[in-house]
Amino acid sequence: MRILFVSVALAGAIARTASTQQPSFAGRWAAASDTTALGRGPVTGNPGSGWGTPLTIAQDDSRLVVEYPYFSRYDMQPPLKFTFALDGTETKNAVMMGLGVQEQFSRAAWTGSTLVITTRYVAANPESAGDSLRVEVKRRLSLESPTRLIVETTRGGVLGGPPSTTRTVYTKQ
Repeated sequence: MRILFVSVALAGAIARTASTQQPSFAGRWAAASDTTALGRGPVTGNPGSGWGTPLTIAQDDSRLVVEYPYFSRYDMQPPLKFTFALDGTETKNAVMMGLGVQEQFSRAAWTGSTLVITTRYVAANPESAGDSLRVEVKRRLSLESPTRLIVETTRGGVLGGPPSTTRTVYTKQ
């Protein structure tokens, strides 16, 4: 019985150690001015991470929540809020944009100390009525230091265009 108790306690300690090895991105972050298109130099128009600035991230063992203002305070719209499950299960976030709701389906997975969030978007095809486009956006979140968050965003090519990757540096506020 004692061996069973020690084994269970040891397994719990190992599981806690493994989960604590992942970095926490929690905090309030503001984008620095050095967003670049990887391999292409400075970005014109700054598509950045696709998330606004400043952004607030909440994180616990099971989920990551990203929230940021998109509309001006005069629009009377709440900040955009996206929740991602950290166990790899698919999450659905819905955003009211333009004339309707845009649904996004995401999966988050750890690759070492980098969190990779892969999001699929379905949108109307402007070149073909009734058709839809599927676009994939992959964000890689990592900490360069406790006060510097790096978000590398790769957007799949749309309408035959090439994919693009940007790197946005956020500083902790």
